[in-house]
Amino acid sequence: GRTPETITVYRPLKDGVIADYRVTRAMLKYFIQKAQKGFNFFKPELIISVPVGSTSTERRAVIEAALSAGAKRAFVAKEPILAAIGAGIPIGHSQGNLIINIGGGTSEIAVICLGGIVTDSSIRVGGDRMDAAVFDYIKKKYNLAIGTQTAEEIKKRIGTAMRQRKEEFFEIRGRDLASGLPKNIKISSNELVEPLKGVLLEIIEGVKQVLRKTPPELSADIMDKGMILSGGGSLLRNADQLITQATGVPCFLAEEPLYCVIKGLGVVLENLETYKQSLMNKK
Repeated sequence: GRTPETITVYRPLKDGVIADYRVTRAMLKYFIQKAQKGFNFFKPELIISVPVGSTSTERRAVIEAALSAGAKRAFVAKEPILAAIGAGIPIGHSQGNLIINIGGGTSEIAVICLGGIVTDSSIRVGGDRMDAAVFDYIKKKYNLAIGTQTAEEIKKRIGTAMRQRKEEFFEIRGRDLASGLPKNIKISSNELVEPLKGVLLEIIEGVKQVLRKTPPELSADIMDKGMILSGGGSLLRNADQLITQATGVPCFLAEEPLYCVIKGLGVVLENLETYKQSLMNKK
């Protein structure tokens, strides 16, 4: 919404997978060159997180993009495994753990035990869909056009999964669709519960599906320790409480949930031999 006509903005990845191969390769090449800091004779090894529900074709496309961008070797790792490692979950233990990672394009739910995924669900719904829900609500309710960044800002500032006793308010600016002129409105946190409800219910249904497929022994572990919530989408106020209420299983927010996957990637890269069994593919 802020770019001039002479600039085209691309989104290389959408819903956790490559949307534009050429732009993805260019982006990876830029990051590789930035990491090399002028030492171009060393080709780095890359680990890239992918949704657990991604197809073999989608995973292969990621690997090929990384190799053509200048990587020596490229690995793709399952996102829930990385999120669990980054959240400090001991994935190699015999006790079961359930991780819910709400990313931008996808939500990954998985039961992890003995270093692998026992049962999982990957839903192409996440923070981006929440932003879209807020965007559509403002347009329909107030006849106001806002940008996607404004919708995300609203979600971050006052978005909530459950009604709050103490309402919060946020003033936003947009373009009145009737007059075409700029307009300011004030919205409350509680009015966002309904538009966000549909997205959250899809995620909750995914959690319930995984719980239904979980072996009884591991179900007992999960009930005892609770479920861990990670990813940027998990920062929505009261999301953990709503999931607990809907499933009957305690749900807790991970420490630094926004960085769980990237922290997990760092740990895996430093201990590649140890975690190779948890990686999906390599070249």
